[in-house]
Amino acid sequence: MDRNEIIGFLGEDWRFVDTLIAETLSTDVSLLARTNERILAHGGKKLRPMVTILMGRACNDGKSNDDCLRFAAASELLHNATLLHDDVADQSDTRRGEPTTRSVLGPGASVLVGDFWLASAVKAVMDTGHRDDIVQLLSKTLVDLSEGEMFQLEKADSADTTQEDYLRIIYCKTASLFEAACAGAALSVDAGLEYRQAAENYGRALGLAFQIQDDILDYDGDVRLGKPVGSDLRERKITLPLIGALKNCPDEGEIRKMVREIPSNPDNVLKIHRFVMENGGVEYASEVLEKYIVQACSALDGIPFCPEKDFLCQIASYNSHRAI
Repeated sequence: MDRNEIIGFLGEDWRFVDTLIAETLSTDVSLLARTNERILAHGGKKLRPMVTILMGRACNDGKSNDDCLRFAAASELLHNATLLHDDVADQSDTRRGEPTTRSVLGPGASVLVGDFWLASAVKAVMDTGHRDDIVQLLSKTLVDLSEGEMFQLEKADSADTTQEDYLRIIYCKTASLFEAACAGAALSVDAGLEYRQAAENYGRALGLAFQIQDDILDYDGDVRLGKPVGSDLRERKITLPLIGALKNCPDEGEIRKMVREIPSNPDNVLKIHRFVMENGGVEYASEVLEKYIVQACSALDGIPFCPEKDFLCQIASYNSHRAI
């Protein structure tokens, strides 16, 4: 996937969304304004607005509209709001290789800035013709995100996460927003039911693939992630590579006990990491990842071929080899 090629292809639509995000975040509170500027300067790949615009155009003969672009901006604002809150919940000092707002201003300020970005996401779509439906989508996503975080915290204490539990967690925490971004795009351009279902299925599979690759990189990545390898395990998060490795383990209970005891025995992180690498955990997770990539691309079968559809498939396939 060539991100710059996609941005160039999206042209004025991309510039409109970028400008709208900045305008929606405008404030005369200097500390908040500086914080917003720093977050924007170190933004990520902006995949959610990217797939929103592409999906809207794919479902509408290559054309976007104002509602679709406003929803694209809202998806990025909402995503960053959740990251600001996540950094507090996870006590993260860095993100994307840069200090988090939590580490610079403290947890209280990070929550408040996250609230501002969340309110800005709603503000971005308030004047759209599809406002009620779009706000409902955003509301469902927020419920999913909150439930996913709490369920993950619950499972960190018990260390009994199954693959079914894991898929529920990553759906709520990651895939739900991708699903909403794509479903909202189709809705915004008044696409038919078949296209809307295709968009929703693509977004869900894309989000699951995206998070599985992130979890693989937590075992097999490098410093470009902006966080040390094994950081999820230090928080006692049992993700797919460990679940896969446990399938080859005759004493699963002992490994799960080691996960529970990480706070008092931090050396367990290295032991469990070695166990995963030696017992096919990364390979297992990679196989599941490929299934969701195929599922994402197959979901688009009902949409006629167009450059937007090709780019959407490229974005899904990118998860099989991305290193950041």
